[in-house]
Amino acid sequence: MSNTTGFPSTDAPPPGCPAHGSAVHLAGLEYQQTPSQLYRTLRREHGAVAPVLLDGGIPAWLVLGYPEVCYVTAHDELFARDSRRWNQWEHIPPDWPLLPYVGYQPSVLFTEGAEHQRRAGVITQALEGVDQFELARECQLIAARLISSFSGSGRAELMSMYAHALPARGVLWMCGMPAEDTDTERLVDDLRISLDAGEGDDPVAAYTRVGERIMRLVKEKRERPGPDVTSRMLLHPAGLSDEEIVQDLISVIAAAQQPTANWICNTLRLLLTDERFAVNVAGGRVSVGEALNEVLWLDTPTQNFIGRWAVRDTQLGGRHIREGDCLVLGLAAANTDPQIWPDPQAGSGNSAHLSFSNGEHRCPYPAPLLADVMARTAVETLLEHLPDLVLAVEPEELTWRPSIWMRGLTSLPVEFTPAVNQPL
Repeated sequence: MSNTTGFPSTDAPPPGCPAHGSAVHLAGLEYQQTPSQLYRTLRREHGAVAPVLLDGGIPAWLVLGYPEVCYVTAHDELFARDSRRWNQWEHIPPDWPLLPYVGYQPSVLFTEGAEHQRRAGVITQALEGVDQFELARECQLIAARLISSFSGSGRAELMSMYAHALPARGVLWMCGMPAEDTDTERLVDDLRISLDAGEGDDPVAAYTRVGERIMRLVKEKRERPGPDVTSRMLLHPAGLSDEEIVQDLISVIAAAQQPTANWICNTLRLLLTDERFAVNVAGGRVSVGEALNEVLWLDTPTQNFIGRWAVRDTQLGGRHIREGDCLVLGLAAANTDPQIWPDPQAGSGNSAHLSFSNGEHRCPYPAPLLADVMARTAVETLLEHLPDLVLAVEPEELTWRPSIWMRGLTSLPVEFTPAVNQPL
């Protein structure tokens, strides 16, 4: 992978600072499987803002406190999104694993001020045109087709066969790609590889193919617009270029696919392993809604987000933040901040979690509502079709993917009574 930042790279170690002498590496199997324990330790030893080390020993700040995350995300004039401000670029090698997340790209993710409002406004209005009932019906059809592909066997691995595939197809349908199409199937696979590569996968090549296919989609919709997100972005009076729309569509698709997939799977895990839900799991729509919300509080798909960059020297959580320092938003840690959890309503029907972030750069409305439609439909449809669904392994045998950024299972193997003549 090339260094897309335009900044020189070197093998020299990053300069130290007193706080980072006790910094914790955001890595390791223990952290990946039980991150909540690390968050408690960091909060106890460092407070609401902890010094951490990213891959290669690169220093950053992990914002753990709920009020502190809200403050950072609400003050773009102090903590901005343009990663070119980072004071560590000279120490970042061209093959740094996190470069795809922080290397500046001309997408809505890295824009600021009026330009961000312009780009985000186009996305918001394009998403507002999605009929949520129509999306639910389409997701029911997608779910039924996916379930029919494995329902006769009595066994399935839901992470790859269902949870990842459904939101990918759902968001591509919203963008105007036909569900039953070879290009769509190939794009779904490339999205998975680029966002969550397995052994032997080439995420860079997959991401390149995703960009090429989305560019073809944009050109097709410019010639023949339809009732879809892509066409509405093209027809918006802001007049975005094809290149801008491609970048922003990739951001929309990526934000919808993997987080929603993990939301679905984490909710199914909760429903299948927690006795509070087990009694009502078969067709228990109230339980499904409660489980979906609880996952956003306690097992949120996006654990940490990188990030924000300090515009100038400032103070946060008793820490001196230097101009150009990187702040990682600890969304999962903030959601379990003891300052908010004494409230008995926290997590129970309360949607004040930070799973969709906060402030001007949060997931644009109505994206969270559309993600909820896809996740809720996926879970409810699966339980309706396979009401005796059970885990095929002991709960403690389930493992989490080795990522500090996303919270998702490596697999979710299940068993059920084989279905005959599963309706499509």
